[in-house]
Amino acid sequence: MAEAAPWWALFAAPALLLALALFALVADTLLIAREAGRAVSAVAAARRLLEVPRLLAAQPRRTPASDTSLRRLGVITVPVAAVMSVLVVPFGHRAVADLSVGVVWFNAMEVLTWAGLWLAGWGPNAVFPLIGGYRFIAQGLAYELPLMFALISAATGARSLRVGAVAAAQHGLWFAVWMPLAFAVFLAGVSAFSFLGPFAYPAGRDIAHGVLADTGGADRLLLEAGRRLWLAAGAAMAVPLFLGGGAGPGLPSWAWSLVKTLAVLAALVWAQRRLPMVRADRYAEFAWVVLVPLTVLQALVPALVVLNR
Repeated sequence: MAEAAPWWALFAAPALLLALALFALVADTLLIAREAGRAVSAVAAARRLLEVPRLLAAQPRRTPASDTSLRRLGVITVPVAAVMSVLVVPFGHRAVADLSVGVVWFNAMEVLTWAGLWLAGWGPNAVFPLIGGYRFIAQGLAYELPLMFALISAATGARSLRVGAVAAAQHGLWFAVWMPLAFAVFLAGVSAFSFLGPFAYPAGRDIAHGVLADTGGADRLLLEAGRRLWLAAGAAMAVPLFLGGGAGPGLPSWAWSLVKTLAVLAALVWAQRRLPMVRADRYAEFAWVVLVPLTVLQALVPALVVLNR
């Protein structure tokens, strides 16, 4: 079970999440450079990171009859929800908030992103952002139920909604080993609520980047940062849910948590560059016809194991 972290961890957790998001951005940049045939170097990564000061200096975009307050609220919600989600994720054996319903808290913060993206798409009063917002809702209706069953599988196996207890219950055998479908569905859900890679449909190029289309300056930077923060938050949550948390030989528990998180994050970034983008309607059909029944069956496996103990 995770211990309560000291007060300064409240500031360290967002800083660590930001560092992980930067790692994901740099890894993605290096993959782009490799695919383009250029030499992989720190210069390629630096060029992309220069987008940060450029966006900070840029003027925000304004559209006729836009609702600035709603747009700003939506834009801010995405990165804030990502930061709030990791408060229950134990780093080693310590969590900022070791809530008895930590798994539910993480899922609630993820669902809060739905509202943020919808408001960010609605606020500009423009066609493409609105379509992007609708696409995210449609995508969410497809991935959310399988994701919830994946979370339920891990919580059932541990007989607890406390994230630290889920990690502790994997002593000797990770949940990823005997719940592989739940693990795979969770990772797909991470890409989906980050709307990156194969699930970048809400920000597709066919609609001028959708929810990002009429957002510029600091607002665009917050949305882009929110995507990477959610990717990092999902990778961090995968470790206590399915990979045994900070358990491992030789290294301190916090080091194992970091190593596993970086490994999951690197795998997600790599997969996003290899998989094509999926339309929300096609994924919805696959999710409801295939994934939902399979994840229900997956959730029954730990339930039967717990009942037979």
